[in-house]
Amino acid sequence: MKVRNLLLLLAFCCLSLAVQAQFVSTSAHPKREFRAAWIQAVNGQFRGIPTDRLKQILINQLNSLQGAGINAIIFQVRPEADALYASQYEPWSRFLTGVQGKAPEPYWDPMQFMIEECHKRSMEFHAWINPYRVKTSLKNELSPIHIYNSHPEWFVTYGDQLYFDPALPESRNHICKVITDIVSRYDVDAIHMDDYFYPYPIKGKDFPDDASFARYGGGFSNKADWRRSNVNILIQKIHETVRGLKPWVKFGVSPFGIYRNQSSDPLGSATNGLQNYDDLYADVLLWARKGWIDYNIPQVYWQIGHPAADYETLVKWWAKHTENRPLFIGQSVMNTVQNADPKNPSVNQLPRKMALQRAYQTIGGSCQWPASAVVENAGKYRDALVAEYHKYPALPPVFDFMDNEAPDKVRKVKPVWTADGYILFWTAPKFKDEMNRPVQYVVYRFASKEKVDIDDPSHIVAVTRNTFYKLPYEDGKTKYRYVVTALDRLHNESKSVSKKVKL
Repeated sequence: MKVRNLLLLLAFCCLSLAVQAQFVSTSAHPKREFRAAWIQAVNGQFRGIPTDRLKQILINQLNSLQGAGINAIIFQVRPEADALYASQYEPWSRFLTGVQGKAPEPYWDPMQFMIEECHKRSMEFHAWINPYRVKTSLKNELSPIHIYNSHPEWFVTYGDQLYFDPALPESRNHICKVITDIVSRYDVDAIHMDDYFYPYPIKGKDFPDDASFARYGGGFSNKADWRRSNVNILIQKIHETVRGLKPWVKFGVSPFGIYRNQSSDPLGSATNGLQNYDDLYADVLLWARKGWIDYNIPQVYWQIGHPAADYETLVKWWAKHTENRPLFIGQSVMNTVQNADPKNPSVNQLPRKMALQRAYQTIGGSCQWPASAVVENAGKYRDALVAEYHKYPALPPVFDFMDNEAPDKVRKVKPVWTADGYILFWTAPKFKDEMNRPVQYVVYRFASKEKVDIDDPSHIVAVTRNTFYKLPYEDGKTKYRYVVTALDRLHNESKSVSKKVKL
């Protein structure tokens, strides 16, 4: 997914520089911020690992990410028209077991496991699929039950890879059938697609779709507009599919970091690189304008000062072109820590990048690539998140265009002594439908005479799916006020209910 982006545009990158982050406050700590991380499978990090060991690896990653303030996980579940889950339509992924079509032994369902573990930690789970890619290399063997073996006419070879033909209605129908299966059977918070639409162009080779253009290209004077239309139809169809099944499930994309260059379009950015619109046939702004996507995470993986794709230039450009949809920034951890701030060469670029991100009201957070670099604390990146940028918890943004009705407030807030200690209990509010159902609770703590301000995240002591919270009892001489609110599936927050306790 992401390595190709850097290879295409990074004319140079100082890979030897590993300047540590400087813990300097950039702005007030936001209570609402999308703080996500991508966990990929296509790099083979899970391949062939025994079930129990892999479960523990994933738990360790989630614990580390939770400790770093991450509140959403984007987990790759369909790298090659295959599955890291118990699919009804596609074979088990070779990136899990080493052989496509081979079920894990002992049997388990990684996506279901990750959903449960993410939700235990009050993290969102976004199911990341690659729509068109079937083989990352032609030498890879497909399972006998792979859809290619039933319908080879749906597919095209380009370079060393195999793809669904984006022009075919059959391709779109199959992709949406897979998404229907996921959304219907799993409690996902979002369906996510990355930057692979039409494949990255190979110099001197056109994508082999002459026959499809002859059959389906009526009404189009050129292939470029027709190809964009093919992707547009898929994006709209996925949006309608997800909304029709579970209206609280989001559909988001993380496209390549450049929409268009100014040399191609006056609307474009002052950059000089590959373009979503012209090279990948992905009209991201149209999708946002039409309301077909619920969030956009452009992969702005370059450094501040990059000659072809300057980070600051691109962040400012995207901030001005949200098309009224939530915008988050895709961050490259390694590129950030391996490049010095041009204005302050003694530190890496994280402080300035975070300052830029939080300087625009239209930017609601970021997503870290890859999650493993955060877990490994590359360039002290995780330390910086913990000590400064994610010092306090943040709730994900409200998607008010999907739902803006808050749940009712909690009831019967009461501290009780139990065998497990002093516990604050409450009763979940009643709800009229699934959109209004409380799924999480926020617990705040204030000194007894302190003004209650639930907009201040420094007072959040827990975000939990439980209807209880263990109080940190000491000697019973200090008074505190605890405040509890409820969150629905799209993070609308109820009115608060408070209770005074002595700890």
